[in-house]
Amino acid sequence: MNPWTLLIALGILAGLGLVLGLALAIASKVFEVKEDPRIKEVEKLLPNYNCGSCGYAGCHEMAEKLVKGEEKNVAKCKPGKKDKNFDPILAYLSEHPGEEK
Repeated sequence: MNPWTLLIALGILAGLGLVLGLALAIASKVFEVKEDPRIKEVEKLLPNYNCGSCGYAGCHEMAEKLVKGEEKNVAKCKPGKKDKNFDPILAYLSEHPGEEK
C-alpha cells in the first residue's frame, strides 16, 4: 500500500472531524436553551433523592413545576415531609415571583 494513500485518508478524516466539531460547537450556541435560574435554586432546597414519590421524574422536574406555578403543593415531596421544612422553598418562591433572566 502506498504511504500517501494512508496520509490522504488520515487528512480527510482529520478535516472531517474538525468541520463536524466546529459545526457542533456553533449549533450548541445557536440552539442553546436558557433555563430559569430559580429552578436550580428550588432544586437545591429539595431533598434531592430523585425518588419520584411526588409524581414527577425527579427533584428537577418538581422544582420546575413549582417555579412555573403548575404545582402548588410543596408537601407532595414525601422525603421532605420528614424534615417538615418547606419554609425555605415557599419563602424563596414568594421573594422571587417573576421569571428572572
